Amino acid sequence: MNIDITKLKNSLTTSIDIDENINFDIEDIKNAEMLDLKDVNVTGKIIKNSLDDYNVKLTVKGKMILPCAITLKPVDYPFEINIDEILSEDADEMSKKIKKCENTIDILPIVWENILMEIPMRVVSPDATLEKMEGEGWKLVTEDEKIENPELAKLKDLLK
Repeated sequence: MNIDITKLKNSLTTSIDIDENINFDIEDIKNAEMLDLKDVNVTGKIIKNSLDDYNVKLTVKGKMILPCAITLKPVDYPFEINIDEILSEDADEMSKKIKKCENTIDILPIVWENILMEIPMRVVSPDATLEKMEGEGWKLVTEDEKIENPELAKLKDLLK
């Protein structure tokens, strides 16, 4: 997602508006343990400040499709991210994070990095039911339940 910053560099304008729908490579999505990433929209501005740095203010909205932690069925997980970063033209950080050609800035790496940070540890589908609560050699333990390990219970006698 290359943004032309020629007008900002030449002080012809004070900001550049961004309103784009973006798609990501399916391999990147699969590597991030998402099933899919849909309707990703990036809106915001790039502003050149008095120190010749670029202030990137973005809002990223979209929908992640993630596997349910119980049933592994797809779950829609809508997200909205506010990004506010300052990119210095002479900093090494900008050259590492941003692919920059003379008068363009590729903000896709910034957007992708922020989306990755929004992935929850686990999601549970609202219609997920636990039909089978125990089986041969195992039992589902809820947070309310307290189960004592019989082997460790013997150690309590040693503390008396």
